[in-house]
Amino acid sequence: MQNFLQRLFPALLAAWAVLAVPAAAQVQAPASAAPPLQDFFSNPQFSAAQLSPSGRYLAAKLANANGRERLAVVDLANGSAQAVASFQDADVGQFAWVNDERLLFDTADNQSGQGDLRYAPGLYAVNRDGKEFRQLAARSGAVQSGLAVQRILPWHTYMLGQRGAQDSEYAYVTSKKITGPGQVEYVDLLRLNTRNGYTTTVNRPGDAQSWLLDSKGEPRLVTVAEKGRSSVHYLDPATKEWRELVSFGQFTGGKGSFRPLAFAPDGTLYVVTSAYKDKSAVHSYDLAAGNINPKPLVELEQYDFSGRLIMDKDKLLGVRFLADAVGTRWLDPAMQAVQQEVDALLPGTVNLVTPPSHPDTPNLLVEAYSDVQPRVFLLYNSATKKLSKVGEARPQIKPAQMGKQDLVTYAARDGLKIPAWLTLPKGQRKNLPMVVLVHGGPYVRGGQWGWHANAQFLASRGYAVLEPEFRGSTGFGEAHFRAGWKQWGLKMQDDIADGTRWAIAEGIADGKRICIAGAGYGGYATLMGLIKDPELYRCGIDWAGVTDIKLMYTGHWSFQSDLPDSWKQYGMPYLVGDLEKDAEQLKATSPLEQASRITQPLLLAYGGSDRRVPIYHGKKFRDAVQKTNQQVEWVQYDEEGHGWVLPKNRYDFWGRVETFLARHIGSQP
Repeated sequence: MQNFLQRLFPALLAAWAVLAVPAAAQVQAPASAAPPLQDFFSNPQFSAAQLSPSGRYLAAKLANANGRERLAVVDLANGSAQAVASFQDADVGQFAWVNDERLLFDTADNQSGQGDLRYAPGLYAVNRDGKEFRQLAARSGAVQSGLAVQRILPWHTYMLGQRGAQDSEYAYVTSKKITGPGQVEYVDLLRLNTRNGYTTTVNRPGDAQSWLLDSKGEPRLVTVAEKGRSSVHYLDPATKEWRELVSFGQFTGGKGSFRPLAFAPDGTLYVVTSAYKDKSAVHSYDLAAGNINPKPLVELEQYDFSGRLIMDKDKLLGVRFLADAVGTRWLDPAMQAVQQEVDALLPGTVNLVTPPSHPDTPNLLVEAYSDVQPRVFLLYNSATKKLSKVGEARPQIKPAQMGKQDLVTYAARDGLKIPAWLTLPKGQRKNLPMVVLVHGGPYVRGGQWGWHANAQFLASRGYAVLEPEFRGSTGFGEAHFRAGWKQWGLKMQDDIADGTRWAIAEGIADGKRICIAGAGYGGYATLMGLIKDPELYRCGIDWAGVTDIKLMYTGHWSFQSDLPDSWKQYGMPYLVGDLEKDAEQLKATSPLEQASRITQPLLLAYGGSDRRVPIYHGKKFRDAVQKTNQQVEWVQYDEEGHGWVLPKNRYDFWGRVETFLARHIGSQP
């Protein structure tokens, strides 16, 4: 292993040492100074490790000396390794094993902001020894000529993101019909030969949006979206024809709605549905009868199911799911025994054990993490019972310096129970300055237990961090989700304020030193919090935040949003608000309309190339609020989109945040 690292990535040499003691015993003594900002917001040094189907080889992404991520493969039998793919102008993006000898991958550009991107991800294949490298899809729309390039697929070809059969040279990829920013008319599925580039297109029953392969790696289900309706279609192996299984509202669901999850090796289709209880669960689906089995395979008492099935080529082994943290429920006794062995060696972390899909070795991949420990990748040999560390996402982070995170619950003013993530500075629990960090979306789950750069950075600077899962957040049941419909700036906002008051009442937060912050919807909630609850918040930080709901519908002549037209037509009127029917409500809950009410210090940051919340949201609001408030700091990252891709901009932004908070709610505001 050391020879591999000396050749490939010297900075990770220590991270690949064999573990002689449990990870918890390796914690370093805390340093007196706060960790550097760059430790939190640099790009990861090691990521995306995957075992080959047999378990004989390990592929992972490593950072070059110039910061570019390359793809490397290790032969686990002898420790020999080499980089098999790297680019001067791009990073290796997603990758997957086509079979035990060949990998499929695309590219990303982690050194260019949204406005500077000039290329699509492209598509490539290479052998595990670096030979037979082939470009399969173009990175640009430029027309090329010549026989050698005629089999290169167009730029709008993408990886499917599902495990295929892994027993041939073929893989399935998608080709999207893109009609504008964020506008995908349909998604074709292509069967691609990764050696010669030839493809065949799978017949689809309508405007396909997503595909699902069966356990043999063949297309079996497709979800079609047309006129605000989603329908799930099954390719019957007996008739070779598609037949519709169910249809429901694309954004609102309805009777019999489900999300296809996976086909087990025995042919059973498993789906995720909340048809029987408030919390969605995993159920089997009877393809012959066309109904859902009411008895769940997996259900979580407090959470909607989110996760995947773990299978080898012969059987269903277990289920990976997200509760407060990611966990595993093993159905296979042998894998359960392995899990217990690994947990005994690593008692201080969540340990995610993943077996290869076609194992003929005792090698298993382990990802270990906790609230104070970023991801660590290890190999476990189930024959020798030995555990070896192979890489760390952020080796510079010292767990002893990090703050503990807990999931707490408080009651909103109408009695609804609101979950929230609370991160506290190391060794501190009472009367703290606090940042209320509001997640974006908003119709997503905001967080999970683990190490998170934003919260841990703020905690390292002495702030408590409260992250509410306000009504409308997903993952906590259908009722919790639906309670947030049309509640922007209303009950959703009250939930955030009620969480702030809870933290004050518990003695956690100093009521005179609280700032509200967030991006996207979180930026909107920041502005509305300053407007609705001025007595709670001394300051606000909004990055990439929505400033007026009507602007999400109508846009602006200067910039085109990437919000899909279908979302505007069939989703937003029901979940956010109807432009005509709810006109008065949208005006009353518009930060832009009420900018003069904000008197607190405010930090605004926007991306000049953001298509989700285009720059005019920020500029119009900035101009309005500055008429009556001189305590407004504005920063614009011209090349960035909806969030900061470039480390230099993350460093700049969070450095500004640190200074801003210290000035207004720090130990001596």
